[in-house]
Amino acid sequence: MVFLMKIGVIAIQGAVSEHIDALRRALEKRGVDAEVVAIKHKGIVPECGGIVIPGGESTTLCRLLFREGIAEEIKDAAARGVPILGTCAGLIVLAKEGDEQVEKTSQELLGIMDTRVNRNAFGRQKDSFESELEIEILDSSFTGVFIRAPGIVSCGPGVRVLSRLDNLIIAAEQGNVLALAFHPELSEDLRIHQYFLGKVFNC
Repeated sequence: MVFLMKIGVIAIQGAVSEHIDALRRALEKRGVDAEVVAIKHKGIVPECGGIVIPGGESTTLCRLLFREGIAEEIKDAAARGVPILGTCAGLIVLAKEGDEQVEKTSQELLGIMDTRVNRNAFGRQKDSFESELEIEILDSSFTGVFIRAPGIVSCGPGVRVLSRLDNLIIAAEQGNVLALAFHPELSEDLRIHQYFLGKVFNC
């Protein structure tokens, strides 16, 4: 029996189906067989060779991750070198430190990336926008979709800054972990998902 590599998308809250679709299309384009699975409960993360934490409402997402026992599994995966992609709320969840809003809601973060985040750096839902971004890992601009987007205000020496917008860091990488303030899954451009898959398959 052949066991396919699993790539898991945290599916307890947020923009899940778009990431699953983008990953499947990126895998097909790459010509690689792998299974994209939705993670709704404890026990699936340890089976995955890559993990995506999507956008959504970060306070709710964090609470559910810890309540369901998935948070510790993600931390363990990160420590083992499993590639992790966090987008929008996922960027907040991955951070070591939050802003006053995070502290006010007693939001517990995963603390995987050495970053401090501003939860609503680019305004609220009505302030959603698109912007052409220069991202260090891509050879040409990428159209970023920002929806009530966060931003990284500072980071430790081990974090590689990949892109900035309005003096805020909106894309960063620390070892096996990639965090984005925008939603690559809402674009037809698959290059960021392809980059993530490159980490998963070491190519």
